[in-house]
Amino acid sequence: MNQENKGKTEYFAEAVDVCVVGAGHAGCEAALAVARLGLSCVIFTMNVESIAMMPCNPHIGGSSKGHLVREIDALGGEMGKNIDKTFIQSKMLNTSKGPAVHSLRTQADKAEYSKEMRKVLEAQENLTIRQAEVTEVLTETDEAGKPAIRGVRIHTGMVYPCRAVILCTGTYLNARCLVGESITETGPGGMQRSTFLKDSLDKLGVATRRFKTGTPARMDGRTLDYSKMKIQEGDKVVIPFSYSTDPATVQIEQVPCFLTYTNEETHAVIRANLDRSPIYAGIIEGTGPRYCPSIEDKVVKFAEKTRHQVFIEPEGRNTNEVYIDGMSSSMPDDVQQRMYRTVPGLENCKIVKNAYAIEYDCISANDLKLTLEMRAINGLFCAGQFNGSSGYEEAAAQGLIAGINAAMQIKGEEPLVIERSEGYIGVLIDDLVTKDNREPYRMMTSRAEYRLLLRQDNADLRLRKYGYRVGLITKEEYDYVCYKEAEIEKEIKRLKGIKVGASPKVQEALKALGSSPLGTAATLAELLCRPELSYDKMELIDTERPALDKAIREQVEIQIKYEGYIERQKKQVAEFEKLEHKKIPEGIDYDDVTSLRLEARQKLKDAMPTSIGQASRLSGVTPADIAVLLVYLEKTTVEKR
Repeated sequence: MNQENKGKTEYFAEAVDVCVVGAGHAGCEAALAVARLGLSCVIFTMNVESIAMMPCNPHIGGSSKGHLVREIDALGGEMGKNIDKTFIQSKMLNTSKGPAVHSLRTQADKAEYSKEMRKVLEAQENLTIRQAEVTEVLTETDEAGKPAIRGVRIHTGMVYPCRAVILCTGTYLNARCLVGESITETGPGGMQRSTFLKDSLDKLGVATRRFKTGTPARMDGRTLDYSKMKIQEGDKVVIPFSYSTDPATVQIEQVPCFLTYTNEETHAVIRANLDRSPIYAGIIEGTGPRYCPSIEDKVVKFAEKTRHQVFIEPEGRNTNEVYIDGMSSSMPDDVQQRMYRTVPGLENCKIVKNAYAIEYDCISANDLKLTLEMRAINGLFCAGQFNGSSGYEEAAAQGLIAGINAAMQIKGEEPLVIERSEGYIGVLIDDLVTKDNREPYRMMTSRAEYRLLLRQDNADLRLRKYGYRVGLITKEEYDYVCYKEAEIEKEIKRLKGIKVGASPKVQEALKALGSSPLGTAATLAELLCRPELSYDKMELIDTERPALDKAIREQVEIQIKYEGYIERQKKQVAEFEKLEHKKIPEGIDYDDVTSLRLEARQKLKDAMPTSIGQASRLSGVTPADIAVLLVYLEKTTVEKR
């Protein structure tokens, strides 16, 4: 028991296996994973009305984030299923580019998304929802003399004994919202903030830092002139996020979005009032996200640009409220009114909710293992924006992994760590844990070295096996993936084995498809490599093909067309895995590695990487340092023999 708790009378609730603190996107995935793996779980929320709330943008997915949602679904998470039930517009982005960067993005009905996720939580066996503020994380000393979780205390004094805690506090911890000179000590969307947990974390030695994010105004859509904007429609044929969703169920009537732009008048209003912006007046302490800047930042940092995109996005089917994507701000109320009304279509707009900046406490994820457990405290896991990331999808991915690993630890089973070469989730967590992130981390396709292998279309082929291993994917679901994999391989082999000659029939078919005639015999696979041909189009030539599911046909086409690039990346992964599988012994004393530079030694001692691969990605650790470390490890291995 902690020293400060000695002598206190404690009132105990029924013991559970896991307590999840926070019911945002990370908390929901964490709690569902724990409960679905057969363990008892309580999820705490400051307000049950804020479960899976979208305090900022009303969409799920987008560039690289769509990959994360697909991977969450492949592992057995809930986000993809929930957005398939509650979206109002869907679009596959980057379709003019290669499949590696195709990303699904859906506009959500915010209220329905939250309501549906709450229904899922309420219906889940082993899971209890509790509206309460968690004020303390309670520990005891384990047999090895290390702090270990024993429970949490809520604001009423009640203690919930448990074996693991997952902190998913999002942007609520010591949060304050800023609109110009007006500062309100509140969480996002006017929700109550978490105040006392920070003191408990300080006592446990958990260091925190101050980050900042922001959101644009919401407006009454009836006051906007859409005739001055460009309409943005969804896809005619909708592709669902979840592998378990019947595609027929998502072919619904969609709601349009609209595109407009800022202009020089907008920028002039902003420049004239920069001294009243908390960002530039020095009022904001936290570091904001580089890749989602406020409109003030855009105007200052991209002074050469005469306009910036502004997307008008409906918040739902049953509300007039619209989201002004691209114009996040913390300007004062009166400046916001003038600024927004300079934008075409917004001249007579009426603001429902002001744009605001929000500051909050989070941790440095460098203090976590790749399992998302605190290195210094057994059984304390962390996920979501509390780890210094941004975005609903990044949060949900971390929540799922933290929930799985808390359950695996309690059950005495092998933890789940997705490698960088296996998924965007692996890239996300490795970047958070390994790199020194001084600003809110956002997932991007450019962060993934092997993005041609980590496409959103093959997430099930890559990760279903792990979902099945831990117990979140059924045997039926896993068997289908195995069948799909075998059928893809069989069809590729068939296409490579069938040659077609320059017969009149083939030449006519090629002409009809807008392709050049054959001069000599070619395999069907070679023909498929032509840019103008697709697997489905080639049915004119390949008349005796088997009947295959659309998903299988898609994989066959991608794997044949990009075979050279895919094989090259597989070789790179093989080299990468040599370093990833070269483990660093636990408890290594880097002071013994005398040839290491002082900076590298300190970085390695702080991060305590588990592999050479992870060590090589630490800032301040050079290839020369890695060479020294490899020599040392080889030497100590020989000496032990």
